[in-house]
Amino acid sequence: MSVQALVARRLLYSAVVLWLMSTTVFVFLHLSPVPVERVIGGPRATAETLAQIRRNLGLDRPVPVQYGEFLLRLLRGDLGDSYVNGTPVAALIADRLPTTLWLVAGAGVLWFAGGVTLGVLSATRARGPIDRACTVFVLIGTSTPAFVMALMMLYLFSTRAAEAGLGFFEAGPPLQEHFWRRMVLPWVSLAFLMVAAYARLTRGAMLDVLEEDYIRTARSKGLPERRVIHRHALRAALAPVCTQFGIDVGVLVGSTIVTEKVFGLQGVGQLVYQSIALGDTPVIIGVTLTVTVFVIVANMAVDVGYSALDPRVRPA
Repeated sequence: MSVQALVARRLLYSAVVLWLMSTTVFVFLHLSPVPVERVIGGPRATAETLAQIRRNLGLDRPVPVQYGEFLLRLLRGDLGDSYVNGTPVAALIADRLPTTLWLVAGAGVLWFAGGVTLGVLSATRARGPIDRACTVFVLIGTSTPAFVMALMMLYLFSTRAAEAGLGFFEAGPPLQEHFWRRMVLPWVSLAFLMVAAYARLTRGAMLDVLEEDYIRTARSKGLPERRVIHRHALRAALAPVCTQFGIDVGVLVGSTIVTEKVFGLQGVGQLVYQSIALGDTPVIIGVTLTVTVFVIVANMAVDVGYSALDPRVRPA
C-alpha cells in the first residue's frame, strides 16, 4: 500500500472516529442526571425560569432534532455557542489552545529527551549503580500523583525560592510578556512524571534490541560501542517509544487540567474544568472533539512516518 493510500484510509477511519466520539459525547451529556437549565439557573430558579432557559437553549425540542442540527453544524465546522456567555465555542478554544499547546510541546521535548537518555543509560549499564538509580527514579516518578508533583515544584521553586530572592515562577503577569518565567516550571512539573515512564519504556526496548543478532555482528566487526548503541540499537529501540510519544502528546492536550490549575495557566484544561462545573455542554463537546482531532493527527503522523521510512510496516 502506498503512503497516499494509507493517508486516505486513515482519513476515512478518522471521520468515523470523530462521528462516533461526537455522538457518544452528545448522548452522554444529554442523558446527564443534572439538567443544564438547573446548573445555569441555580438552585433557586423557578419552574418558569427553568422552562425559559430550556426554550432559549433549544432544549425543549426532541432530542433527534437537536442531534440532527448538531451534526449539520459540525459538518459546517460550527461548534455552536457557549450556554453560559453566548461566545462561539471555536473562539473560546482558539483563545485557550495556544497556552495548552505550548505547555504540552515544551514538556514533550523535556520528557522525550530525558526519558530516552535515562533509558539508554539504564539499559547499557544494566544491573549497575546507574541502572539501580534509574529504577528508583522510575518508581518515584510513576507513583507520584500529578498534583503532588505540581504543588511540590510550586512550593520549592516559587514560594521558597522567592523568599531567597530567586523567583523562578510568576502566576500573575500575562503569558506573552513573561513566557519563560511562567512556563518553565509547568514544563518541568509535567515532564517529570512522563520522563519516568519513557525511561522504563526505552530501557525495555533497548535491552531487547541489544540481544539481536545484528548487534552482536556489529560488535564482532569491531565497531565502537558508542556507534553500535547510537546508530544501530537506539534507532531500532526508538520505534515503540515514538509510537507512545505520538499518542501521549495528543492525549495530553486535553489532560493538563491539574498542571494548568496549579500554575494558573488559562489553557484548554482550565476551560473544560470550568465548563463541566457550569454544565456548558457545547464547550465540553467542542473541547472533546478538538482533543480527539489531536490524538488522530498524532497517530496518523506516527503511522505515516513509519510507513514512509520502513515499507515493511505498511498494511497490506
